[in-house]
Amino acid sequence: MNLEFHESDDAVIGVLNIRLVIRSATTLKDKRRIIKSLKDRVKNNFNVSISEIGTLDHCQYSRLGIAMIGNDKRYVNGALSSLLNVFRVATSVELVDCHLEFVQSHS
Repeated sequence: MNLEFHESDDAVIGVLNIRLVIRSATTLKDKRRIIKSLKDRVKNNFNVSISEIGTLDHCQYSRLGIAMIGNDKRYVNGALSSLLNVFRVATSVELVDCHLEFVQSHS
């Protein structure tokens, strides 16, 4: 079996870091339940990878890392910007900070 590869656009990786405050959480179990719900909602509605990446041992703070890959920077930017609305409108958390950066892969 021979595969032919054609030159295509470079891959673009968008990485979104989010900091959240979860004021209603009084235990780590509360925090994990709320974060899991948000992560599941994001995974079900967006084609991204998402993981909690910081402040794992504090019940009211969370950092999430979200990554998306595509070949159109505008599309990836738009999708990750839309994804931010999940956190902006969520009543269970407060979006404190976000940072979006892009990595361009060259073939």
